[in-house]
Amino acid sequence: MSRAERSPTAPVALSGPTSGSSKVEAQTVPVFRPLLEAEELTAATEALELGWLGMGSYVAEFERAVASFVEAGERHVAAVSTGHAALHLGLLVAGVGPGDEVITPSFNNVTDFQAILATGAEPVFCDIRDDTLCIDVDRARELVTPRTKALIAMDYASSLCDHEQVQALAEHHDLRVIHDAAHSFGSAWRGRMVGSFSDMTMFSFDPVKTITSIDGGALVVRTAEELELLQEMRLVGMGQPSSLMYRNERAWTYDVRTIGYRYHLANLHAAIGLAQINKIGRIGETRRRAARGLSARLRTVPQVRVPPGDFEDTTPFLYYVRVAADERQPLREHLTLHGIDTGIHWQPGHRFSLFRHAHRGPLEVTDRVADEILSLPLHSEMDEQTVARVADGVASFYEDGR
Repeated sequence: MSRAERSPTAPVALSGPTSGSSKVEAQTVPVFRPLLEAEELTAATEALELGWLGMGSYVAEFERAVASFVEAGERHVAAVSTGHAALHLGLLVAGVGPGDEVITPSFNNVTDFQAILATGAEPVFCDIRDDTLCIDVDRARELVTPRTKALIAMDYASSLCDHEQVQALAEHHDLRVIHDAAHSFGSAWRGRMVGSFSDMTMFSFDPVKTITSIDGGALVVRTAEELELLQEMRLVGMGQPSSLMYRNERAWTYDVRTIGYRYHLANLHAAIGLAQINKIGRIGETRRRAARGLSARLRTVPQVRVPPGDFEDTTPFLYYVRVAADERQPLREHLTLHGIDTGIHWQPGHRFSLFRHAHRGPLEVTDRVADEILSLPLHSEMDEQTVARVADGVASFYEDGR
């Protein structure tokens, strides 16, 4: 049976450092595994029994919970259907449109590039720092032109951008900043919660994120005027008062003043998101413990480079290592045989056919990292045995003589 045909939880024969010479039956360890428990099932059932399936009271409650958790203060949270929707709307609120340029790390998710294209603007690919894998602000500064309207500052895995430098660059050139915090919900930058300080912050709650609403996203904005525009655009431009819909009601007459999209969040998804955010403390602590355990074990393997830091102020979404480019695929195959799934986050944007003519700066770090990066399993409530199994699986590859 091929790897593609095998169920993520199908038993596999495991041999190696965790099992000696004998083969044992074990489940494949997936890269991502959501923490779904009785609370999520109860929340989903109650939301369905309410009978209001569109945007309603659960969405209002979810927005309040997000705002409270990230210490948004006077900022405003709008929940939407996906992280992509949040990025697209954020760029539109920032005034990005045809003829504009948006600077983004090429080492980023294709979602960001597509959101830029959806506004009619063009992505400009910037290099990343070798230590954090986040945007290199010095390289970004070299790419600013009269057409530059905004830049995307994306936190990667368990590392955060240098948001002080990002803000300084933006203020100097009068640029809007979209903080892509899809990886950093629950993290803090110099004592301030992500979502409380940036020009505009996007969160993603898709199936593999630290907390999930099955699919969902949110945008944190600074002004009531921006919030009102968001609320209209997420409902195909309808001037339906959100305050009315949050009572599980709707208006039958309204105005349409702006272009809009079907980007609202449904009650069912918001209810699941609420159940998740209520356990964010446990999620964060267990993910930090697992990430620390992986790093502690893998630091003893000289051929492997682990993420920087001790994860103290972060809620890690993704755990990655960097290995020699010519060893990555053999290592992936080795781990597959040991029942350990892996991923690659990500292919850089400038390598895609759609963006082959996009403007870019030097991308030496991006190209190197893209060939070395390898995602390992990291879950909420990941036990020590699984941590050891993953780390020992990597170590055993190099113990075989490589």
